[in-house]
Amino acid sequence: MDFVILSIVLLGIGVYGLLTQRHLLKVFISIELVATAATLNFVMLASSLSREVGEAFLILAFSTDTCVSAVILALLVIASRKYGTTDISKIGEPEEEETFEVDA
Repeated sequence: MDFVILSIVLLGIGVYGLLTQRHLLKVFISIELVATAATLNFVMLASSLSREVGEAFLILAFSTDTCVSAVILALLVIASRKYGTTDISKIGEPEEEETFEVDA
């Protein structure tokens, strides 16, 4: 039962971070907390069935979480290089383009 409480606490912290943070890295950490809470729930459910299923599911969950983390970090680097900022509110703003007037 302690793991369920830990999972709920991790989920709450992750959702709070998603709702309040504007920095891309902090949002990434919040997403990872939510993923960890879900993984913990799934692994505890699988381990209650049998030990072998729980261990296999743990390896699968860690590998998928690692792949998702790598993709999110790559997107974070691309977004920060393209927009020059890590603030979420500034990333969505359209860039101002220079207009040239042509005399006819």
